[in-house]
Amino acid sequence: MIDLGISKLALIGAVALVVIGPEKLPRLARTVGALLGRAQRYVAHVKAEVNNAMDLDELKKMRDSVEGAARDIENSIQTEASAFESDLANPDATSSVLDFPEYKHPQKNWRLKRGATPQWYKAHHGVRTKALSGAARVARYRPVRTR
Repeated sequence: MIDLGISKLALIGAVALVVIGPEKLPRLARTVGALLGRAQRYVAHVKAEVNNAMDLDELKKMRDSVEGAARDIENSIQTEASAFESDLANPDATSSVLDFPEYKHPQKNWRLKRGATPQWYKAHHGVRTKALSGAARVARYRPVRTR
């Protein structure tokens, strides 16, 4: 660009003052400033359009790559689905898809269920909460002697 220092601007101002005159100089300065502002806005607008076009190109490339990946995934899913359908249609063929483990009923954990019951409920319904040894059980349930 044009290198304008303070000395060059002072020389241009002095020549403009002599050539144009002091009455018309402020109006000329306003006009030149307005034209320079318009030029700068135009350059900024052109830069923004170029950047938008570049961003649009990048977005198009990104969209194409994402669409390609989606097509690849769709094709792989379709091939797997067709292989699964062919395995289902032909039950004689041994396939890892159809080898399911035998169902085993989950064992009920009655101790866990009894532990989850509140103490007040157990006391109300007569559920034992403590284990008794054999001797303690005999002593507790021994028939009462009458004399």
